[in-house]
Parts: sequence; structure tokens; C-alpha cells
Amino acid sequence: MKIAFLSFYSGVVYRGVETYVHELADKLSKMGNDVTVYQNGSAVYGGSYNTVVIGEKTHMFKKGTVAIVLNQLIDAFVVGKFTQKALNQISKDTDILVATNNRLQALLSRLWCLSKKPKLVIPGQSGPGLDERFALYCFPDAFVPLSEYQKEWAKKINPLIKVSSVIHNGVSLEKFSGKFKRIDFGLKGKVILCAAALWHIMKRQHLLIRAVSKLKDVSLILAGSGEEKEYLEKLGHDMLGNRFLVKSFDYAEMPRVYASCDLFSFPTWRIESFGIVMVEAMASGLPVVASDDPIRKEIVGNAGILVDPTDTDEYAKALQKALDINWGDKPRRQAEKFSWDIIAKQYENLFKTL
Repeated sequence: MKIAFLSFYSGVVYRGVETYVHELADKLSKMGNDVTVYQNGSAVYGGSYNTVVIGEKTHMFKKGTVAIVLNQLIDAFVVGKFTQKALNQISKDTDILVATNNRLQALLSRLWCLSKKPKLVIPGQSGPGLDERFALYCFPDAFVPLSEYQKEWAKKINPLIKVSSVIHNGVSLEKFSGKFKRIDFGLKGKVILCAAALWHIMKRQHLLIRAVSKLKDVSLILAGSGEEKEYLEKLGHDMLGNRFLVKSFDYAEMPRVYASCDLFSFPTWRIESFGIVMVEAMASGLPVVASDDPIRKEIVGNAGILVDPTDTDEYAKALQKALDINWGDKPRRQAEKFSWDIIAKQYENLFKTL
């Protein structure tokens, strides 16, 4: 099959969607498919697939809540321009077009596919919300839910389209093995890690900082970058002092970062689509303390504890409990359910039915 991915931020940042595109495209290519990723940034990941760089220029504001709003508006406009340029370059004999950025990209892709051969597939990377409502109303040939909760939600939003069986996001079990020498971060006691964009409105790292402040001899690392780094850095140092570190790591460094910590926590809001970082953490042998919602429950299974992170006292108790338990190989076994090898085969089977 000839498969094209549209991924605006690939080559620019490496978050959940970009990890998904790279790993899935690489696996599908190695399975004998002709795969091309149309992205905005340079080809830096070393995948076996083809890469076409569009290079649409954009400016993103870096500080504060206002910056987040402005960036969302800029993103909608620039992704539209990127999508139009990419669609003009995609071969007419392409079989499958996977659009990952929603909004204007979903609409432009639908219109393009109506006049061409490809079938349009939209994966639920944004999570149940306004962006995905719009994408569902664009009538893709298939919508791919990342959880059972998202599957039922999508069916209610637009019962006229094909909603596939759940296909989770995945993890490279080879990269994230936990078999690395620990990094000395200069932090006190056991170390809790949260890897996510520094955006407290959605990722809610401020709740984690407050919970860790109630624990003794426990430190916290926020791994990531984003518009609210300054706010979270000040809050963390004010509440935790020298038990706190915020730092952006290159993606290639992350397997060792996970292996250097004792617990992973992810207090994201309930409509976050998945959370690849949780599976990477579990593959590295870390238990997870995450938000108590249907999506996180499906991912974490028996490899962690679910809690309401807005209840600071209960959140702190859950973190301490998780640190005190001997989890054995439960996290790794849970992560093995999300191997990219399994997931790529599920996608290939779906594509063949369209």
C-alpha cells in the first residue's frame, strides 16, 4: 500500500503525535508499505520511510497563558497552509492519507480525498473535544479511537462514519527497557518524573508540584518545554526548593531519564487522548500515578494508581503509596500490550478494509 502521513510538527518537536507518526510510519514501511511523511521540520529521526519537508514558517510565542491562546490561533492558520502545500505534492496513486492535526487539515484533506483515490483516516490524537468533533463531521473514511471511551464518544458524535476498533498508541520496547545507568540529577531521595508539555491548564503539573511538596525526601523532575515553563519553574522552586528540576531533554535521552527515576506521574485532564509517556515509563519499569478517568484506567491497568489530582492530600498519599510498593515486573508487562509491532499490524489490517 502507498500511505501518506500529514504531521505538521514532526521535525519541529517530539511529543505524542510526532512519536506516533514516526514509530507507526517506520513499522509500516518495514512491513513492505510505501510510506511518506509530509512534515514541517527537517528529517531528523532516521526512519525507514520517505520524508517530504514542507518548511512552512511560523512564529510561536513562548511565555504565559496568553501565548497559549495566540499559538492556538497561529497554529490553525499555519497548519492549513502547510496542509495545502503538502496535498499539492502527494501522489495521486496514494491509497491511504492519515491526517493527524485536525482543524483545517481535516477539512482540506476530506475535500482533497473526494476528488482523488486515497481513503482518509483520522486518528484520535487530540482527544474527545472540539477539534475531534470537527474532524468527525468532516466524514473521514475511518476514525481511529485510542481508547474504548473515545470509541463510544465518537460513535455518538457522528454515527454515520466508520469508527474502527480501538487501536492504542504504542511504545518501542527496545528503546525503553529501563536497562541504563542512572543519571545523578543531584536531587534528594526518590525521584518522581512527569514528562509533558509545560502547560498547566491541560497537563496540570502544578497539581503534582503541590502534592510532592507534602512528601518528605522525595524530589520531582518536570521533563519538557512550553509556554508556561517560567510559571511552573517558579512554583516548583518556591514549594520544593532543591528537590525540584525542570529541564527539556532530547527525545534520544528519555529512555535513560525514565530509568533514572522511581515513579512516573501524569495528572492530565480527562480528555487527553492517550499519554504515550505513561507507556514509555511503564516499559522502563516505572509504576504510574495518573488521573482517575476511563482513558488512563485503560492504559495503566494494574501497573499503577489512579487518583483525583485536584485533591492534593489524596494525590500525595497515592504518590507515597506507589513509592512504597514493590511493583516487580507489572509495569513492564502492562507496557508489552502496547508494542508498536502489534499496533502497526492493526493499522495495516484496517487500511486493507477501506
